[in-house]
Amino acid sequence: MSIHVGLNASLLSLGENYRGAGINWYIYHLLNHLPEADRGLRYTAFLSDTRFCPPPGLRVKSPCWSTNTPIKRILWEQWVAPWILRREHVDLLHAPAFVSPLLSHLPTVVTVFDLSFLIFPQAFKLANRLYLRTMTPMSVRRAAQVIAISEYTRQDVIARLEVPAERVHRVYCGVDPAFAPLPQADIAAFKAEKGLPERFVLFLGTIEPRKNVVRLIEAFAAVSRHIQVDLVVAGGKGWFFEPVFARVQELGLTGRVHFPGYVPEVEKPLWYNAAEVFCYPSLYEGFGLPPLEAMACGTPVIVSNATSLPEVVGDAGLTVDPPDTQGLSEALMQLLTNASLRAELAARGRARARRFSWSETARQTAQIYHLAWQQAELGR
Repeated sequence: MSIHVGLNASLLSLGENYRGAGINWYIYHLLNHLPEADRGLRYTAFLSDTRFCPPPGLRVKSPCWSTNTPIKRILWEQWVAPWILRREHVDLLHAPAFVSPLLSHLPTVVTVFDLSFLIFPQAFKLANRLYLRTMTPMSVRRAAQVIAISEYTRQDVIARLEVPAERVHRVYCGVDPAFAPLPQADIAAFKAEKGLPERFVLFLGTIEPRKNVVRLIEAFAAVSRHIQVDLVVAGGKGWFFEPVFARVQELGLTGRVHFPGYVPEVEKPLWYNAAEVFCYPSLYEGFGLPPLEAMACGTPVIVSNATSLPEVVGDAGLTVDPPDTQGLSEALMQLLTNASLRAELAARGRARARRFSWSETARQTAQIYHLAWQQAELGR
Protein backbone atom coordinates (compact mmCIF):
# COMPACT_ATOMS: atom_id res chain seq x y z
CA MET A 1 0.00 0.00 0.00
CA SER A 2 1.28 3.51 -0.83
CA ILE A 3 1.67 6.08 1.92
CA HIS A 4 -1.31 8.43 2.14
CA VAL A 5 0.02 11.96 2.83
CA GLY A 6 -2.35 14.61 4.14
CA LEU A 7 -1.45 18.29 3.75
CA ASN A 8 -3.04 20.95 5.92
CA ALA A 9 -3.38 23.65 3.25
CA SER A 10 -5.93 25.72 5.17
CA LEU A 11 -3.71 28.81 4.83
CA LEU A 12 -3.92 28.71 1.04
CA SER A 13 -5.65 31.85 -0.20
CA LEU A 14 -5.98 32.94 -3.81
CA GLY A 15 -7.64 36.20 -2.81
CA GLU A 16 -6.02 39.57 -3.47
CA ASN A 17 -4.86 40.46 0.02
CA TYR A 18 -1.80 40.19 2.26
CA ARG A 19 -2.49 36.49 2.90
CA GLY A 20 -1.34 35.85 -0.67
CA ALA A 21 2.32 36.16 0.36
CA GLY A 22 5.29 33.82 0.71
CA ILE A 23 3.74 31.02 2.82
CA ASN A 24 0.69 30.98 0.58
CA TRP A 25 2.74 30.48 -2.59
CA TYR A 26 4.94 27.86 -0.96
CA ILE A 27 1.80 25.82 -0.25
CA TYR A 28 0.37 26.50 -3.71
CA HIS A 29 3.47 25.36 -5.59
CA LEU A 30 4.04 22.37 -3.32
CA LEU A 31 0.51 21.11 -3.98
CA ASN A 32 0.97 21.54 -7.72
CA HIS A 33 4.33 19.75 -7.91
CA LEU A 34 4.13 16.91 -5.36
CA PRO A 35 2.12 14.45 -7.50
CA GLU A 36 4.80 14.55 -10.21
CA ALA A 37 7.65 14.50 -7.68
CA ASP A 38 6.67 11.10 -6.28
CA ARG A 39 3.85 9.17 -7.93
CA GLY A 40 4.22 6.38 -5.40
CA LEU A 41 2.61 8.52 -2.70
CA ARG A 42 -1.08 9.40 -2.38
CA TYR A 43 -1.94 13.00 -1.50
CA THR A 44 -4.95 14.69 0.05
CA ALA A 45 -4.94 18.45 0.67
CA PHE A 46 -7.33 20.00 3.17
CA LEU A 47 -8.23 23.54 2.10
CA SER A 48 -11.24 25.83 1.90
CA ASP A 49 -10.34 28.08 -1.06
CA THR A 50 -12.52 26.71 -3.87
CA ARG A 51 -10.57 28.71 -6.48
CA PHE A 52 -7.68 26.26 -6.27
CA CYS A 53 -7.64 23.80 -9.19
CA PRO A 54 -5.79 20.65 -8.07
CA PRO A 55 -3.42 18.85 -10.44
CA PRO A 56 -3.94 15.19 -11.36
CA GLY A 57 -2.90 13.00 -8.47
CA LEU A 58 -3.94 15.43 -5.73
CA ARG A 59 -7.23 14.90 -3.92
CA VAL A 60 -8.81 17.92 -2.22
CA LYS A 61 -11.12 17.90 0.80
CA SER A 62 -12.84 20.99 2.18
CA PRO A 63 -13.01 21.57 5.95
CA CYS A 64 -16.48 21.56 7.50
CA TRP A 65 -16.31 25.38 7.73
CA SER A 66 -14.32 28.15 6.08
CA THR A 67 -10.82 28.62 7.49
CA ASN A 68 -10.35 32.16 6.14
CA THR A 69 -9.94 33.73 9.59
CA PRO A 70 -7.27 32.80 12.17
CA ILE A 71 -9.67 31.68 14.89
CA LYS A 72 -11.66 29.44 12.51
CA ARG A 73 -8.46 27.97 11.10
CA ILE A 74 -6.98 27.26 14.53
CA LEU A 75 -10.17 25.64 15.82
CA TRP A 76 -10.38 23.43 12.74
CA GLU A 77 -6.73 22.33 12.68
CA GLN A 78 -6.46 21.67 16.42
CA TRP A 79 -9.85 20.13 17.24
CA VAL A 80 -11.48 18.89 14.02
CA ALA A 81 -8.52 17.93 11.84
CA PRO A 82 -7.36 14.98 14.02
CA TRP A 83 -10.77 13.34 13.62
CA ILE A 84 -10.89 14.11 9.85
CA LEU A 85 -7.41 12.66 9.33
CA ARG A 86 -8.47 9.41 10.98
CA ARG A 87 -11.69 9.28 8.95
CA GLU A 88 -9.77 9.81 5.69
CA HIS A 89 -7.19 7.13 6.61
CA VAL A 90 -4.23 9.51 6.32
CA ASP A 91 -0.92 7.86 7.20
CA LEU A 92 1.36 10.92 7.40
CA LEU A 93 0.57 14.60 7.90
CA HIS A 94 2.48 17.58 6.49
CA ALA A 95 1.83 20.83 8.37
CA PRO A 96 3.34 23.34 5.89
CA ALA A 97 3.09 26.40 8.12
CA PHE A 98 4.68 26.09 11.59
CA VAL A 99 1.91 24.32 13.53
CA SER A 100 0.50 20.79 13.55
CA PRO A 101 -2.63 19.50 15.34
CA LEU A 102 -1.32 18.50 18.74
CA LEU A 103 -4.09 15.94 19.34
CA SER A 104 -3.14 13.96 16.24
CA HIS A 105 -0.95 10.90 16.74
CA LEU A 106 0.09 10.66 13.10
CA PRO A 107 3.76 10.98 12.14
CA THR A 108 4.13 14.61 11.07
CA VAL A 109 6.39 16.77 8.92
CA VAL A 110 6.37 20.48 9.84
CA THR A 111 7.69 23.33 7.68
CA VAL A 112 9.21 26.33 9.46
CA PHE A 113 9.71 29.51 7.42
CA ASP A 114 11.44 31.64 10.05
CA LEU A 115 11.46 32.39 13.76
CA SER A 116 10.72 36.10 13.45
CA PHE A 117 8.03 35.79 16.13
CA LEU A 118 10.85 35.00 18.59
CA ILE A 119 13.46 37.39 17.23
CA PHE A 120 11.25 40.39 16.36
CA PRO A 121 8.27 39.95 18.70
CA GLN A 122 7.54 43.69 18.59
CA ALA A 123 6.68 43.37 14.90
CA PHE A 124 3.72 41.05 15.64
CA LYS A 125 0.30 41.57 17.06
CA LEU A 126 0.03 40.06 20.52
CA ALA A 127 -2.33 37.20 19.60
CA ASN A 128 -0.22 36.12 16.61
CA ARG A 129 2.97 36.25 18.64
CA LEU A 130 1.59 34.22 21.55
CA TYR A 131 0.10 31.58 19.26
CA LEU A 132 3.31 31.04 17.29
CA ARG A 133 5.58 31.19 20.36
CA THR A 134 3.46 28.54 22.08
CA MET A 135 2.49 26.21 19.26
CA THR A 136 5.53 26.19 16.96
CA PRO A 137 8.04 24.79 19.49
CA MET A 138 5.60 22.07 20.54
CA SER A 139 4.85 21.17 16.92
CA VAL A 140 8.46 20.90 15.74
CA ARG A 141 9.69 19.01 18.81
CA ARG A 142 7.09 16.29 18.33
CA ALA A 143 7.45 16.19 14.53
CA ALA A 144 9.05 13.18 12.90
CA GLN A 145 10.93 15.51 10.51
CA VAL A 146 11.18 19.30 10.12
CA ILE A 147 11.66 21.28 6.92
CA ALA A 148 13.42 24.67 7.05
CA ILE A 149 13.38 26.80 3.90
CA SER A 150 16.99 27.99 4.24
CA GLU A 151 20.16 26.95 6.03
CA TYR A 152 19.87 30.04 8.21
CA THR A 153 16.39 29.00 9.34
CA ARG A 154 17.58 25.42 9.83
CA GLN A 155 20.30 26.56 12.22
CA ASP A 156 17.78 28.80 14.01
CA VAL A 157 15.40 25.87 14.53
CA ILE A 158 18.18 23.62 15.82
CA ALA A 159 19.56 26.22 18.25
CA ARG A 160 16.49 28.12 19.40
CA LEU A 161 13.90 25.32 19.41
CA GLU A 162 16.33 22.60 20.50
CA VAL A 163 15.49 20.13 17.73
CA PRO A 164 18.10 17.45 16.89
CA ALA A 165 20.02 18.47 13.77
CA GLU A 166 19.40 15.14 12.03
CA ARG A 167 15.64 15.82 12.05
CA VAL A 168 15.84 19.30 10.45
CA HIS A 169 16.29 19.51 6.68
CA ARG A 170 16.98 22.50 4.48
CA VAL A 171 14.71 22.60 1.43
CA TYR A 172 14.86 25.80 -0.58
CA CYS A 173 11.84 27.41 -2.20
CA GLY A 174 11.66 27.61 -5.98
CA VAL A 175 10.80 30.16 -8.64
CA ASP A 176 8.03 29.79 -11.19
CA PRO A 177 9.03 29.84 -14.90
CA ALA A 178 6.63 32.79 -15.37
CA PHE A 179 9.30 34.96 -13.76
CA ALA A 180 11.50 35.72 -16.76
CA PRO A 181 12.60 38.69 -18.89
CA LEU A 182 9.69 40.03 -20.96
CA PRO A 183 9.59 41.86 -24.32
CA GLN A 184 10.16 45.62 -24.11
CA ALA A 185 6.85 46.26 -25.87
CA ASP A 186 4.97 44.39 -23.11
CA ILE A 187 6.81 46.33 -20.41
CA ALA A 188 6.11 49.69 -22.07
CA ALA A 189 2.41 48.82 -22.42
CA PHE A 190 2.26 47.80 -18.75
CA LYS A 191 3.90 51.05 -17.60
CA ALA A 192 1.42 53.04 -19.67
CA GLU A 193 -1.54 51.06 -18.30
CA LYS A 194 -0.46 51.57 -14.67
CA GLY A 195 0.74 55.15 -15.13
CA LEU A 196 4.21 54.22 -13.94
CA PRO A 197 7.21 56.56 -14.22
CA GLU A 198 9.97 55.78 -16.70
CA ARG A 199 12.49 55.01 -13.91
CA PHE A 200 11.58 53.54 -10.56
CA VAL A 201 12.95 51.43 -7.72
CA LEU A 202 10.59 48.63 -6.67
CA PHE A 203 9.86 47.04 -3.32
CA LEU A 204 7.32 44.20 -3.41
CA GLY A 205 6.14 42.46 -0.27
CA THR A 206 3.74 42.69 2.64
CA ILE A 207 4.00 46.11 4.26
CA GLU A 208 4.89 45.36 7.88
CA PRO A 209 7.73 46.35 10.23
CA ARG A 210 10.10 43.48 9.49
CA LYS A 211 10.41 44.53 5.85
CA ASN A 212 12.30 47.71 6.84
CA VAL A 213 10.31 49.88 4.41
CA VAL A 214 10.62 53.06 6.51
CA ARG A 215 14.41 52.90 6.16
CA LEU A 216 14.08 52.30 2.42
CA ILE A 217 11.96 55.45 2.14
CA GLU A 218 14.56 57.44 4.09
CA ALA A 219 17.37 56.14 1.85
CA PHE A 220 15.33 56.94 -1.23
CA ALA A 221 14.73 60.48 0.01
CA ALA A 222 18.49 61.14 -0.21
CA VAL A 223 18.72 59.59 -3.69
CA SER A 224 15.72 61.52 -5.01
CA ARG A 225 17.54 64.82 -4.43
CA HIS A 226 20.12 63.86 -7.07
CA ILE A 227 18.34 61.56 -9.55
CA GLN A 228 14.96 61.74 -11.24
CA VAL A 229 13.62 58.38 -10.11
CA ASP A 230 10.53 57.22 -8.20
CA LEU A 231 9.95 54.53 -5.58
CA VAL A 232 7.12 52.01 -5.84
CA VAL A 233 6.18 50.18 -2.63
CA ALA A 234 3.92 47.38 -3.84
CA GLY A 235 2.14 44.86 -1.66
CA GLY A 236 -0.77 44.40 0.69
CA LYS A 237 -0.99 46.10 4.06
CA GLY A 238 -0.03 43.64 6.76
CA TRP A 239 0.19 45.00 10.31
CA PHE A 240 1.70 48.10 11.93
CA PHE A 241 2.03 49.62 8.44
CA GLU A 242 1.02 53.17 9.42
CA PRO A 243 4.60 54.49 9.98
CA VAL A 244 5.45 53.74 6.34
CA PHE A 245 2.78 56.09 5.00
CA ALA A 246 3.49 58.67 7.70
CA ARG A 247 7.19 58.83 6.80
CA VAL A 248 6.38 59.55 3.15
CA GLN A 249 4.28 62.50 4.28
CA GLU A 250 6.93 63.77 6.69
CA LEU A 251 9.64 63.72 4.00
CA GLY A 252 7.46 65.43 1.41
CA LEU A 253 7.65 62.46 -0.98
CA THR A 254 3.96 62.04 -1.76
CA GLY A 255 4.50 62.56 -5.49
CA ARG A 256 7.60 60.36 -5.68
CA VAL A 257 6.56 57.29 -3.65
CA HIS A 258 3.70 55.20 -5.01
CA PHE A 259 1.59 52.55 -3.26
CA PRO A 260 -0.26 50.42 -5.84
CA GLY A 261 -1.47 47.95 -3.17
CA TYR A 262 -1.63 44.20 -3.44
CA VAL A 263 -0.11 42.84 -6.67
CA PRO A 264 -1.83 39.74 -8.17
CA GLU A 265 0.56 36.88 -8.84
CA VAL A 266 -0.04 37.04 -12.60
CA GLU A 267 1.16 40.69 -12.64
CA LYS A 268 4.32 40.24 -10.61
CA PRO A 269 6.65 39.43 -13.56
CA LEU A 270 5.56 42.69 -15.22
CA TRP A 271 6.29 44.74 -12.10
CA TYR A 272 9.75 43.21 -11.72
CA ASN A 273 10.54 43.71 -15.42
CA ALA A 274 9.34 47.31 -15.36
CA ALA A 275 11.57 48.27 -12.41
CA GLU A 276 15.10 49.54 -12.91
CA VAL A 277 16.19 48.20 -9.52
CA PHE A 278 14.54 45.91 -6.98
CA CYS A 279 15.29 46.72 -3.33
CA TYR A 280 14.47 44.41 -0.41
CA PRO A 281 16.19 45.62 2.78
CA SER A 282 14.34 43.26 5.13
CA LEU A 283 15.54 42.92 8.71
CA TYR A 284 14.83 39.20 8.81
CA GLU A 285 13.80 36.61 6.19
CA GLY A 286 13.43 32.86 6.32
CA PHE A 287 14.11 32.76 2.58
CA GLY A 288 13.03 35.80 0.53
CA LEU A 289 11.01 34.91 -2.57
CA PRO A 290 10.73 38.45 -4.05
CA PRO A 291 14.50 38.92 -4.65
CA LEU A 292 14.66 35.49 -6.31
CA GLU A 293 11.69 36.35 -8.53
CA ALA A 294 13.24 39.71 -9.44
CA MET A 295 16.55 38.06 -10.35
CA ALA A 296 14.74 35.53 -12.54
CA CYS A 297 13.20 38.50 -14.40
CA GLY A 298 16.64 40.03 -14.97
CA THR A 299 16.16 42.94 -12.56
CA PRO A 300 19.26 43.88 -10.50
CA VAL A 301 18.64 43.55 -6.77
CA ILE A 302 19.73 45.15 -3.51
CA VAL A 303 19.05 43.13 -0.36
CA SER A 304 20.10 43.29 3.26
CA ASN A 305 23.09 41.20 4.29
CA ALA A 306 21.09 39.67 7.14
CA THR A 307 19.72 36.19 7.83
CA SER A 308 18.92 34.05 4.76
CA LEU A 309 19.04 36.69 2.01
CA PRO A 310 22.74 36.21 1.16
CA GLU A 311 21.97 32.48 0.65
CA VAL A 312 19.38 33.36 -1.96
CA VAL A 313 21.20 36.17 -3.77
CA GLY A 314 24.80 34.96 -3.56
CA ASP A 315 27.08 37.22 -5.61
CA ALA A 316 24.23 38.24 -7.95
CA GLY A 317 23.18 41.38 -6.06
CA LEU A 318 24.34 44.16 -3.78
CA THR A 319 23.99 43.66 -0.04
CA VAL A 320 23.75 46.26 2.72
CA ASP A 321 23.51 46.24 6.49
CA PRO A 322 19.76 46.66 7.16
CA PRO A 323 20.09 49.44 9.81
CA ASP A 324 22.49 51.43 7.58
CA THR A 325 20.35 54.04 5.83
CA GLN A 326 23.35 55.76 4.27
CA GLY A 327 24.73 52.45 2.98
CA LEU A 328 21.37 51.67 1.41
CA SER A 329 21.24 55.10 -0.20
CA GLU A 330 24.76 54.61 -1.60
CA ALA A 331 23.85 51.19 -3.02
CA LEU A 332 20.80 52.70 -4.74
CA MET A 333 22.93 55.50 -6.20
CA GLN A 334 25.55 53.01 -7.37
CA LEU A 335 23.04 50.91 -9.32
CA LEU A 336 20.95 53.78 -10.63
CA THR A 337 23.99 55.57 -12.08
CA ASN A 338 25.89 52.57 -13.44
CA ALA A 339 24.22 50.87 -16.42
CA SER A 340 27.04 48.36 -16.91
CA LEU A 341 26.76 47.20 -13.28
CA ARG A 342 23.00 46.82 -13.69
CA ALA A 343 23.55 44.66 -16.78
CA GLU A 344 26.18 42.54 -15.02
CA LEU A 345 23.96 41.89 -11.98
CA ALA A 346 20.97 41.18 -14.22
CA ALA A 347 22.93 38.42 -15.99
CA ARG A 348 24.24 37.00 -12.72
CA GLY A 349 20.75 37.11 -11.22
CA ARG A 350 19.18 35.12 -14.05
CA ALA A 351 21.90 32.48 -13.75
CA ARG A 352 21.49 32.34 -9.98
CA ALA A 353 17.71 31.99 -10.17
CA ARG A 354 18.00 28.94 -12.41
CA ARG A 355 19.33 27.00 -9.41
CA PHE A 356 15.93 27.15 -7.68
CA SER A 357 12.86 25.24 -8.86
CA TRP A 358 9.57 24.18 -7.29
CA SER A 359 9.89 20.72 -8.81
CA GLU A 360 13.12 20.23 -6.84
CA THR A 361 11.44 21.60 -3.70
CA ALA A 362 8.69 19.01 -4.11
CA ARG A 363 11.16 16.18 -4.86
CA GLN A 364 13.13 16.83 -1.68
CA THR A 365 9.92 17.21 0.35
CA ALA A 366 8.66 13.83 -0.86
CA GLN A 367 11.95 12.27 0.22
CA ILE A 368 11.42 13.69 3.71
CA TYR A 369 7.94 12.11 3.80
CA HIS A 370 9.61 8.73 3.29
CA LEU A 371 12.10 9.47 6.08
CA ALA A 372 9.29 10.39 8.44
CA TRP A 373 7.38 7.22 7.56
CA GLN A 374 10.44 5.01 8.04
CA GLN A 375 11.03 6.61 11.41
CA ALA A 376 7.43 5.93 12.40
CA GLU A 377 7.68 2.31 11.24
CA LEU A 378 10.82 1.78 13.31
CA GLY A 379 9.06 3.17 16.38
CA ARG A 380 6.14 0.75 16.13
